[in-house]
Amino acid sequence: MTIFDDREDKFEKKFAHDAELRFKAEARRNKLLGLWAAGLLGKTGAEADAYAKEVIKADFEEAGDEDVFRKIRADFDAANVEQSDHQLRRHMAEFMTEAVQQLQNEG
Repeated sequence: MTIFDDREDKFEKKFAHDAELRFKAEARRNKLLGLWAAGLLGKTGAEADAYAKEVIKADFEEAGDEDVFRKIRADFDAANVEQSDHQLRRHMAEFMTEAVQQLQNEG
């Protein structure tokens, strides 16, 4: 194996590792976001957990965060929950930071 093959192999492994971490962080962020939103929607216990799972599943509709945003935005609008788009996106960013920190603390 040449030095270039070795570098390529390391790069591919790092890319795969980073992609896996990103996936885990997004899933965790969505769970945290779902639990937060569930609280604002008046859901507790098992109902809140089920809602968080719905938010996680919503992320599989398309690439990016817009599918998650649209789901929560629609649910908030239907329940007359007062949260602006900016506030919702800010919480999404905050929960992503928290999810990354949690994963780093576990590893």
